[in-house]
Amino acid sequence: MNPLSAFVFLASVATAASPGTSATTEPSDIRSICEAIATAASLASQVYYNGLEYDNDIYHWASSSTQYAACSFEPAIPEDIGAALQILGENRCPFAVKGGGHATNPGFSSTTGVQISMGKFSEVTYDPQTQMAIIGAGLVWDDVYAALEEYGVTVAGGRITGIGVAGLTLGGGYSWITNQHGLTIDTVQAYELVSPNGEVVNVTESSDPDLFFALKGGYNNFGIVTRFTLKTFPQTQVWGGAIFYPWTVVDQLNAATANFSANSTDPKAQIAIAYNYGAELVPFIIAALFYDSPVPSPGIFDPFLVIPPLYQDISTRSLLSLVRSVPYNVTEGERGVFNTISTSGYSIDLLQEIASEAIHWGEKLSPFSGMLFSYIVEPFLPTIFSHNTTPSAYPGSRERSVSPLAINFEWMFSSADELMRNATRMSAAKLRDKAISLGDSFPDAPLYNNYAISDTPLESIYGDNVQLLKLIKQKVDPNNVMGLAGGFKF
Repeated sequence: MNPLSAFVFLASVATAASPGTSATTEPSDIRSICEAIATAASLASQVYYNGLEYDNDIYHWASSSTQYAACSFEPAIPEDIGAALQILGENRCPFAVKGGGHATNPGFSSTTGVQISMGKFSEVTYDPQTQMAIIGAGLVWDDVYAALEEYGVTVAGGRITGIGVAGLTLGGGYSWITNQHGLTIDTVQAYELVSPNGEVVNVTESSDPDLFFALKGGYNNFGIVTRFTLKTFPQTQVWGGAIFYPWTVVDQLNAATANFSANSTDPKAQIAIAYNYGAELVPFIIAALFYDSPVPSPGIFDPFLVIPPLYQDISTRSLLSLVRSVPYNVTEGERGVFNTISTSGYSIDLLQEIASEAIHWGEKLSPFSGMLFSYIVEPFLPTIFSHNTTPSAYPGSRERSVSPLAINFEWMFSSADELMRNATRMSAAKLRDKAISLGDSFPDAPLYNNYAISDTPLESIYGDNVQLLKLIKQKVDPNNVMGLAGGFKF
């Protein structure tokens, strides 16, 4: 460990355990726990204390989510995870589980204890008979799309490059094909799960309906998922990409977006509109357009295509090419936070308020190391929650569908951490009230947990499911082993 790493590590272990943990292990004891895990695991798995592998294991897309763990553990087989969980539980040692590392809530997939990195679980196996794919929890969706391309199929996965399979799937999962097939959790057929007691089980609707329900959006509360079995869908080339616009056309963009939100009924069509204020004190807009066919339905995107752009990258291409073309992930390595509201529509008045918030907070916080202030509008069809065939932890209710708004602030220096996070809280509260007053949302609209800030109440995500999820958690994890890891905890 270099001197800077050592300083940050010593400072971090002096603080309380990660949010949601019940750890009691002293930092000085964690090294011996790391050694015990290394001894118990097979030769295929590895424990690291420094070096390139360690750095990769603790690395997160948002640097503010990276913590210096006492060690990192790279399991290669589920049984080694089981052995580690037993050791961690017996010693009440804090730990974290990282898939793709895209979480912006500190402590949710990072720790000063034992960092479990799922990178060795990198399987993508397609069965043409069942039309299912088995997907490892250590992958990002780019890897999955690339592997399935040769079979002419895809899955309901992430919409931009670099998003982890595990976090998106365990949290719910909005996809470019959600309008057609539902959330990612609506397509899961089985979970390979390492239970908190170390047992490896295959969880399906028929084998354990309660646990299957809980895993569909319930995050890492019930054990560690190593593999997902997902439905696949036929995939041709798609049409779309990104368009950059100057802020001078914001009124035209608002009109086009409001029209699409209110009137589009084509399940193959989708958009994501990002209102941005950048580090160079220049506001701009990025529209991501998607159509699940080589040629879009006539006229459906014309209101966007007739607006003069700064730059345009629209074409017929592979799904993987489109995912990599959407530049919503280009500020990797900065400090960052997500927050969110949920809407049932995007009127022009609400879009104007969203655009104003991007300008307001960009101008106010750019002097405090702010790099990007982004509000990403994601209208979905009102039928997206009707695709499920079994109950799910998320959302709390499927009676009314919602579309998430992603609020993403990014900055350079740790001294601005709380300033930025509090700003997203204020902005989200203002926009939520505005959306409700306009009829674009409703008071108990479930928040999308993959965008929700760390102190979001469980009831705001899971609604009336919270009490049932707590009961399931107590049943499968009576010793609260998974409470030693961060995240939204039941």
